Amino acid sequence: MADSLSTGLGEEKEKEKEDRERDRDAAKNERNKEKDGVTETLGFSDRTSGGRDKKRSLSDLSLIRFITTELTRGYFLEHNEAKYTERRERVYTCLRIPKELEKLMIFGFFLCLDAFLYVFTLLPLRVILALIRLITLPCCGFGGSRLLQPAQVCDVLKGFIMVICYSMMSYVDYAMMYHLIRGQSVIKLYIIYNMLEVADRLFSSFGQDILDALYWTATEPKEKKRAHIGVIPHFFMAVLYVFLHAILIMVQATTLNVAFNSHNKSLLTIMMSNNFVEIKGSVFKKFEKNNLFQMSNSDIKERFTNYILLLIVCLRNMEQFSWNPDHFWVLCPDVFMVIASEVAVDIVKHAFITKFNDISADVYGEYRASLAFDLVSSRQKNAYTDYSDSVSRRMGFIPLPLALLLIRVVTSSVKIQGSLSLICVLLFYLGMITLKVLNSIVLLGTSCVFVKEANMEEKLFDPPPSAVSSRANSRAHRNKHVHISPQQEATSEIGGISVASDNSQTTNMAESAAPTLPKSDSDTFLTTPDEEDDDKIINTDTGLEGDGLKLRAPKKDLLEIDRFTICGNRID
Repeated sequence: MADSLSTGLGEEKEKEKEDRERDRDAAKNERNKEKDGVTETLGFSDRTSGGRDKKRSLSDLSLIRFITTELTRGYFLEHNEAKYTERRERVYTCLRIPKELEKLMIFGFFLCLDAFLYVFTLLPLRVILALIRLITLPCCGFGGSRLLQPAQVCDVLKGFIMVICYSMMSYVDYAMMYHLIRGQSVIKLYIIYNMLEVADRLFSSFGQDILDALYWTATEPKEKKRAHIGVIPHFFMAVLYVFLHAILIMVQATTLNVAFNSHNKSLLTIMMSNNFVEIKGSVFKKFEKNNLFQMSNSDIKERFTNYILLLIVCLRNMEQFSWNPDHFWVLCPDVFMVIASEVAVDIVKHAFITKFNDISADVYGEYRASLAFDLVSSRQKNAYTDYSDSVSRRMGFIPLPLALLLIRVVTSSVKIQGSLSLICVLLFYLGMITLKVLNSIVLLGTSCVFVKEANMEEKLFDPPPSAVSSRANSRAHRNKHVHISPQQEATSEIGGISVASDNSQTTNMAESAAPTLPKSDSDTFLTTPDEEDDDKIINTDTGLEGDGLKLRAPKKDLLEIDRFTICGNRID
């Protein structure tokens, strides 16, 4: 009985062992089949796996099977939806750039036109009124501590600068300059034109500082301690600058005139190709929103200056052909070609800069609102600068040299003889005044709309920034973001006073010295550095290196940046 039970149990164990081995073999065969299926998809056969002796048929290794697999192979774009959506948005942004950029360019063009027409229309009238006040005020008695208001002093200085520089420009022979430039080779003229463009930017940068220094020196309150060389030296510096800058622009216009009058148009083609070199120098650099704002302002100024240069070229050519209308239509294709190349280069440049730096096309609306804010703020009673000076600082466009050159060319090209000519000049002047007034009204209304859409009305009532408050605010901002490690705090104690306590005292002093200004949502709107700027930390010049005392880079407000605070083509 016992033997039969033991044999029964042994048979059951053997059956279970055989079942387990059978299941293991079945699973192994399934894995081998799956591996064979993968290798067949790739077009190869595994001849050594599983010890198989069966050979693959030649049809499995055929070219037809490989081609069939390539033709029927599929993939699914929705598996990477975010990537392809981003690519599509970039395409849409590039398509929106021309429209948004041209809106900004047109608005900026009329801003420059308004400042340019001011020199011809309202500035002479303001100078005459200031001189009448200066002459009649001693007869009527002094009504105040000043003979003239600060704005009137600046207007009189501008008028004297224009008169003196025009008398100096009358001794410059335009015809001799034209023939001197025309005798040069094409390559030499191309180099000269590039040098003139660089010199124009340098002159504009330093020239506005010279003019601002003159205005402030002439209107600075007398009770302050004298810290300048005097009004007369500053005045002669301003006269010299305006004269030299006008000569520089005259050489530019003469070079462009030579290019228009060349027989094979090779110089004009080379000068137009110079615009496309600008793409290479700008597109492949890192740009932030503030840098792009500076470059946009520079493009507006450059485009407006080119229009005035083309106007001067047309006037000189029409004079040489006795104002024949047929010759004007001969010049039109070249003029259109120059303008079209300038517009195309600007569109391509801005489209790829926004693409490579991941900047939205809506940023041009912010730039337009910032320019509109300058216009609206200059019309207030508490304005601290003239509008033309504000445009000069923002865009680097100084209208005095360009207006002086245009007056010189017009007076030499158009002969005024008889009373009928004088009546025509008077009507033309009245027409310019009408254009200036209408342009100012439309610009002011449009600017108010832009400022309202950007929610920037509250900033119009902020007081103008002073030197003391700005320094105190910047000092408070720097001390606000000081980070000191525990080790440095322990080792930097000198005389029982730690660096942390010193910084806290400095912060409290700065906050108490700085006036409290009203804040609004427009502060957040106008502060446009990239999001990565919040994580950037820079070292200070306190002598601590490595992990020493560090600061966060201060954010730049668009309203606090003029044309030459950050150069458009330089990344610090």
